[in-house]
Amino acid sequence: MKPELLERPRVTILHYTAPPTVGGVEATIYHHARLLADGDFDVRVLAGRGATFHPSVTFESVEELDARHPRTLEVKRELDGGSVTARFSELRDHIAEALWATLQGTDVLIVHNAMTLHNHLALTAALYQLLVEKHAFSGRVLGWHHDLAWPRPDSAAELHPGYPWELLKQPWPGVKNVVVSEPRRVQLAALFGIDPGEVAVVPPGVDPERWLCRTDTARHIAKEYGLFDADMILLLPARITRRKNIELAVQVLACLRDRHRLDARLLVTGPPGPHNPANIDYLNELLAMRESLGLEKAALFLYEAGVDGVPFVPDDQTVASLYALADALLFPSVEEGFGIPVLEAGITRLPVFCSCLPSMISTGGDEAHYFRADASPAVIAGLIAKVMASEAAFALRKRVLRNYSWERIVAERVVPLLNPRPLPDRERPS
Repeated sequence: MKPELLERPRVTILHYTAPPTVGGVEATIYHHARLLADGDFDVRVLAGRGATFHPSVTFESVEELDARHPRTLEVKRELDGGSVTARFSELRDHIAEALWATLQGTDVLIVHNAMTLHNHLALTAALYQLLVEKHAFSGRVLGWHHDLAWPRPDSAAELHPGYPWELLKQPWPGVKNVVVSEPRRVQLAALFGIDPGEVAVVPPGVDPERWLCRTDTARHIAKEYGLFDADMILLLPARITRRKNIELAVQVLACLRDRHRLDARLLVTGPPGPHNPANIDYLNELLAMRESLGLEKAALFLYEAGVDGVPFVPDDQTVASLYALADALLFPSVEEGFGIPVLEAGITRLPVFCSCLPSMISTGGDEAHYFRADASPAVIAGLIAKVMASEAAFALRKRVLRNYSWERIVAERVVPLLNPRPLPDRERPS
């Protein structure tokens, strides 16, 4: 007998607008929704404007949630002048009724900006009516505050004493407050008069695949070899021939990992050169060296990514992605007529570490870092480690990859906040 399957907790994400509308909040919604849906959650996005943006995420629209809806704009003009009219109450009650109907079955409600921003006070008041005054929703509620109206000088003329503006500067019972940065946490705690420790911080993130991988092949390589988790990625774009001096690069990699305690990776992009049968012997020597140094998962010969015995050869767009993924070019050739990879590294802003051949110096000028092709691996590894330690852009890139990928943020910061509870039956609000 098969075990009974438990239902996936339902998460509803609410905002004025949703993807494909462009904006920082909408980007956050997109990545939270897709990653939660790919995990253990049934995700629905509820907004006034938007469309289906992911096959696993349900999109539902209540038109009046849009801060640019004609009814909303009419009410906002009155509110900005300090008038709370019947039109406000009618819109608030209409939205409350629509929300009550759409939130049935939701375990966790995430509300972006509507609890602290004055763009749509009828929505703010409708949520307060449902969540606080009528207790019509007893799931977990997260108030996700990107912006705060009351501390902003440019909002002062549109804010007035009393209801509904006061709702934007007080903590709501039963709502877990989330902000996007540490300064925003301090600001919100002061506004609400609460301990900053009661406010969670979950920053926005970036999608490394989007920025660094231009092809599906590059995405596969990055994931297959765990490149986003590496401390340093060295690119050696060359076919496997002896004049490329790849054995020196492998030994340098070993020194970076052993002596400098870096999770460094080496990407050798090309297959064995086709014009000399001796290149196969050279490849076998390199593979034996890799095994003897314990670098099977660090010295990556991409030809091995081929199928059915056909060596993998990356196309131009994938090679461009490898330059974007890499942190530095390592090019230890003993003979080169020109050194095109130095140009490619320059156009992609990669630090260049290469042998001091006249052709390479002619190409790299004063901007590359040189070493003798017969230098010791330890000396070259020391040069690389020293230069990269002073590269501010490299340090920032690694910190972003380590702390700000959407996958890590959702897994480590968002999911623990959800803690869904089952919903009891509810009465329709009057």
